[in-house]
Amino acid sequence: MDKYKIKNLKDLNITFGHSPDADDAFMFYGLAKNKITTTFKVNHLMDDIESLNKRATSGKLEVTAISAAHYPKVSNNYQIMSCGSSVGRNYGPILVSEKKINEKKLSGLKIAIPGEYTTSYLLFQIFIHQNIEPVFMHFDDVINSIKSGSTDAGILLHEGQVTFQEYGLNKILDLGERWFEKTGLPIPLGLDLVHKKFSPKHRKEITTAFYKSIKYAIENEDKALEYALSFGRGIEKNKGRKFVRMYVNNDTLNMGQEGLDALNKLFQFAKESEIIDKKPNIELCVPDN
Repeated sequence: MDKYKIKNLKDLNITFGHSPDADDAFMFYGLAKNKITTTFKVNHLMDDIESLNKRATSGKLEVTAISAAHYPKVSNNYQIMSCGSSVGRNYGPILVSEKKINEKKLSGLKIAIPGEYTTSYLLFQIFIHQNIEPVFMHFDDVINSIKSGSTDAGILLHEGQVTFQEYGLNKILDLGERWFEKTGLPIPLGLDLVHKKFSPKHRKEITTAFYKSIKYAIENEDKALEYALSFGRGIEKNKGRKFVRMYVNNDTLNMGQEGLDALNKLFQFAKESEIIDKKPNIELCVPDN
């Protein structure tokens, strides 16, 4: 008996969850603007990454972006697409402060954390073994919390990685850089997943459509960038372009064996640090291209 209830994707409404951050919005340009032909209909649900992590826990979204760190909690319901990953090569989320602080002297400080389930927080836990006070908040609030003095330092995701100096902030540590020093591998920060309620054939069809959307955006960068920056993330075009190129590139089209090795290493470190109970089995959904 076939365990998959969905027999055909034709005219099916499939919800794609992603954030309004420039890199995510850029990747979805082709699908959002109907530049990619699909048998199914695409509904876009935009939310911040921590909210998407929580939505993925419930298993309600058919396709969604999540933090790589959150995958062990949702691996029973979702398969990782080989495309769509936000990968840093010797760069990633950064720990910043207004006053200059030595990374070895964080003990006792309040640190703004942009989400309990984010990869940035997992990396922080792996590399920083000091008794800090984590203060969880929406990533948009991190800079204000530091500037107001309600926290001593904070982790910046997304566009904050290229704009932090405009706010008079100092970099304490680049978590992606530290990862590269320790492993020699890129760091997969964000992943895109497809629900296992679809058959392997249908998962591949959905993944292929997403791959084509990313490829279309890269080939039509100016228009895709204009679309991506239209969501009011407060970043000017040149810095937006720099940020998008940091996280939408060949690794995004195909994380490949190196990306797979990096994910396995991340989950190995998480298990060794007793942050997760066991490593998930990882099998990538690869598009037809």
